[in-house]
Amino acid sequence: MPLTQKVTFKTLLQKGNRVQVPRLIRWQFKMETDQVLKVGVSRLGSWRPFQFFYAKMGKDGRIHIPELVLAFFQDEKKQNLAGSVFEVTLEPT
Repeated sequence: MPLTQKVTFKTLLQKGNRVQVPRLIRWQFKMETDQVLKVGVSRLGSWRPFQFFYAKMGKDGRIHIPELVLAFFQDEKKQNLAGSVFEVTLEPT
């Protein structure tokens, strides 16, 4: 049974521009790795709105965030965003 409703959670951005979907959410909705999801990300503490893209979850429960999407959240200093807190929304397509 794939994801059928919108889910929101907060998580750290890991190296490789990936975010981990919490195990409890994966188990609660019995999420499958072949389902295409509409993913929205927003950096906490930033005034910038959610950026949306489509992705599949890997077998390890992680979703890769494209470089172009992360470029919206970087300052002029081009800091590394790994370790930053992001709010993530997952929606079925």
